[in-house]
Amino acid sequence: MQTATRQNRQIRLAARPQGMTDASTWNLTQETAPVAGPGQVLVQVLYLSLDPAMRGWINEGESYMPPVAVGEVMRALAVGRVLQSQHADFAEGDYVSGLLGAQEYALSDGKGLFKVDPRLAPLPRYLGAFGMPGLTAYFGLNVVGELKDGETVLVSGAAGAVGAIVGQLAKARGCRVIGIAGGADKCAYLTQELGFDAAIDYKSQHVAQELARLCPQGVDVFFDNVGGDILDAALTRLAVGARIVICGAISQYNNQQPVRGPANYLSLLVKRATMKGMVVGDYYPRAMEGLQALAGLAQQGKLKAREHIVQGLEQFPQAFNMLFTGENQGKLVLQLSE
Repeated sequence: MQTATRQNRQIRLAARPQGMTDASTWNLTQETAPVAGPGQVLVQVLYLSLDPAMRGWINEGESYMPPVAVGEVMRALAVGRVLQSQHADFAEGDYVSGLLGAQEYALSDGKGLFKVDPRLAPLPRYLGAFGMPGLTAYFGLNVVGELKDGETVLVSGAAGAVGAIVGQLAKARGCRVIGIAGGADKCAYLTQELGFDAAIDYKSQHVAQELARLCPQGVDVFFDNVGGDILDAALTRLAVGARIVICGAISQYNNQQPVRGPANYLSLLVKRATMKGMVVGDYYPRAMEGLQALAGLAQQGKLKAREHIVQGLEQFPQAFNMLFTGENQGKLVLQLSE
């Protein structure tokens, strides 16, 4: 097949959503695939990462990254194969990961592009445990959370791509780990497969009461992916000197009203605790440190991961909302090609 005949399907932002996204938020478009020029590589996107942070990227307003403009290809992490290269660092046939966008073919100047090895792990894992979620967990827990061996760690969104790794990293440090997740199946996954000491089902249990029962001495590190009522409940159970890592607030992303802040924030004063936000991109210069640690734990059988794979770029709108309805079981990935 000649390069000029390749057709590139793309997901573009059609309109900024109010609340949950729907079909009107996105356009599925098609154009002729680009050709690599000097200093560029053409990548065939094989797997596309779907992450809660993407919901924030399509809001207008100041954030840690510029918002995706209406009409632009949706920003997304992906793994793909180099089809053409005029870049000294990449060869045809290399497998790479980076912000390639929600499209079937991506042109890159090589910045932010990393080689990955499908012989060491399945390609979707480089979007999960060995990708952005794994690095978020590693640096968020160890650097921002200043984890110490043997502490009590609480994780919200614990069955998600980041939370599941946070809990396992803490267990590898000899910590007592409690996870908060939605549904009996996810809670069983945490305790029976990932080795969490306990799990709280926020859909059927009273979170504050369960925290009082499970953490009578308080929580040393709370890794929060959820915000809202869960954050408020955790603030009532802090140990002296506790650290709260604000990684995300998925309960607030689709609000049509202003984001609700914590009501129990004075616990930070009483317990001399800290609450700090983290963005994983700040730690990309140290990415190899995190990846080596994660790979080492995986080799020892101390780090498990699973991916929830949906087939086809056209499934993007429906699959994206699975992040917010809790339908996915593991890291949510869209497969575009093999």
